[in-house]
Amino acid sequence: MRLQIPLAIILVMGIFTLVTAFIPAKPIADVNQLLRNWYIGIITFFIFLGTFNLARVNINKIKRRRRDWGYSFILLGCLALMLFLGFYKGRASTEEGQPFMYLYFNVQFPLGATMYSLLAFFVTSASFRAFRARNKEALCLLLAAVIIMLGRVPVGTAIWKGFPSVTEWIMNYPNAAAKRGISLGIDLGLISMALRMILGIERSYMQ
Repeated sequence: MRLQIPLAIILVMGIFTLVTAFIPAKPIADVNQLLRNWYIGIITFFIFLGTFNLARVNINKIKRRRRDWGYSFILLGCLALMLFLGFYKGRASTEEGQPFMYLYFNVQFPLGATMYSLLAFFVTSASFRAFRARNKEALCLLLAAVIIMLGRVPVGTAIWKGFPSVTEWIMNYPNAAAKRGISLGIDLGLISMALRMILGIERSYMQ
């Protein structure tokens, strides 16, 4: 029964969600909205559960003096500070000028942007390896990349005024076609996985 009951719940909820997309009746829409609210509540609960688990893991790391355990102090201190400022004034803490938002926009946001900017070096390294013209496909990729880069900077326009037009054509037609093909493949994969879960074929999430 421990296996059949969760599978039955997933089957019923999955079919009901599909039905709501094709039957816009008000009673069904109201039930669907209620289920969405439950979903939001469950997700919120798991966010708090993840927060408590993060605190537990770092407290154990401090107790056992594992490698870089000093950073756990900083993490727990910042976590406690943000939680306190977030709960201190409730929704008012998200208003402009409040300490919570000040720390977010002046500390967390710049740190996130800094971490994201470091990806540029990894992208550069990966591009250098991928753009080696070892075959015809790699040569086409290399030429397209060079044309797009030249079409996006003033130097390319100074070399040839047609680079921006060629760049726009590549982005609007070959690139857009490839992106739509990839998106279609991803959507088909999501549909396939959803059907496997609804029908009980995919059960790895229950392990």
